[in-house]
Amino acid sequence: MTAVLARLSAAQLAAGLAGQVLAIARRAHYDIPFMAGRPEDVVRDSLLNGTAFSAPVHMLALQAWATTRLARRPGDVVARRALRGLGTVMVAGYLLERRGRLRLTPSGADAAETPLVATALGLAAAMALAGRPPR
Repeated sequence: MTAVLARLSAAQLAAGLAGQVLAIARRAHYDIPFMAGRPEDVVRDSLLNGTAFSAPVHMLALQAWATTRLARRPGDVVARRALRGLGTVMVAGYLLERRGRLRLTPSGADAAETPLVATALGLAAAMALAGRPPR
């Protein structure tokens, strides 16, 4: 199951990086119920707060580290736990994000944003599930 988790995480990381690029190009700032960024601050905010379509850069860096570590050492419990935690937190983040929720509705569909959000959310959920301890 750890090989599956590493692959899911690599795919989710690619979606997160694509989300960074799309959010910066479209100035899609983060907007969650208790705080929000501004379009002109998307690049700066992407470092610590994320964007409308991606986790913050520091979380993506942690995900890259844990994915690489798990791929090299399949039994690594620390990497598995880190990816499970990141997947869980990212699911919450995608569901809290106002623009992401809008893109998952029929009236808010967008040709580029909707598939990106749906893919990233689905992969984050799969990471959270695949990161469960083996029985």
